Amino acid sequence: MLKFHFTDADMARIRMAAGPDPLWELLLSLHLLRGTEGSVVFGAWRRHVRSRLPGTTRLLFDLAPPRGYSADFLTPLPDRGELEPGIDAVLSTPRRRLRHDVARLAAARPLGSRTLSLAEAGSDAMLCLGAALRGYFDVALRPYWAQVGSSIEADRAVRVRAILDGGTEGMLAALHPSLRWQPGVLTVASPHDRDIHLDGRGLLLLPSFFCWRAPITLRDPELPPVIVYPVSHDLGWSQADAGRVRDAREALSTLLGRTRADLLAAVADGGGSTSELARRLAVSPASVSQHAAALRDSCLIVTHRRGQSVHHSATALGSALLDGHRSIPQPSRPSPALTRPT
Repeated sequence: MLKFHFTDADMARIRMAAGPDPLWELLLSLHLLRGTEGSVVFGAWRRHVRSRLPGTTRLLFDLAPPRGYSADFLTPLPDRGELEPGIDAVLSTPRRRLRHDVARLAAARPLGSRTLSLAEAGSDAMLCLGAALRGYFDVALRPYWAQVGSSIEADRAVRVRAILDGGTEGMLAALHPSLRWQPGVLTVASPHDRDIHLDGRGLLLLPSFFCWRAPITLRDPELPPVIVYPVSHDLGWSQADAGRVRDAREALSTLLGRTRADLLAAVADGGGSTSELARRLAVSPASVSQHAAALRDSCLIVTHRRGQSVHHSATALGSALLDGHRSIPQPSRPSPALTRPT
């Protein structure tokens, strides 16, 4: 069992992640991809992704095996919500941490020569790692990222209601069936016995789409404390019809570009502010603003001011293009006064 020990200061410093963390989702999806667990939820996704994996994924499989220890350095910046800053942080991992994590992996199973070379933080090895992370994310996660973000946002809403009804302790007690809260101690079901004293550092709660069955945490207790826990899933997301929709979105990316196609899909799936959409797509707010302007100029989305922020929503043309309808209505061009971003 893992036991997290809280002080009063820790109770005041419990945070819920603002959205999905790209590198944690990447790590946990690697675990699921090589196994058979959760076939009802992840089976269609697994078949779709396995047929498209880039060759560089072997390096990631070494770092994140389906059982046992995975390299802690792969998840350096939880709650940042952007892929590139996370990858930059991975590639900036100190050599001491790389050697420590690679040695721990090598003690459990044979590793490829490219993985072993990471321990020396050589530029070629790190460039290969960055390419592997980007290539895998583009195939396995990016086409599904809007669904990942929507599921995590729904879970956040549940946790907010739990805090309103029962306070922070009530929320912790209801977080997951394998977690048990007693005053000052949160116990996590685990085959390992460990006491983790937060000592005023607080705790980040990170809901995850690809976390399966039980919450997890980092192996090294000296790293910033985090508990990653699974969210509920809509079973339809991985069925064949959903796969065909994603294939259509992938085809649309050839026309618009990957980021604009993903942004249009996210806007059509409930819309949101620039910062909300940035978290859902794992890109920067500046990137969302740039691509939203192009979509807006093409009459695919409209943007309305809401207080100090702006809210983006799809037009009939944008929704029809996304859905692949043959008969597409011609929308009127939005008023410039309503579409000028802040």
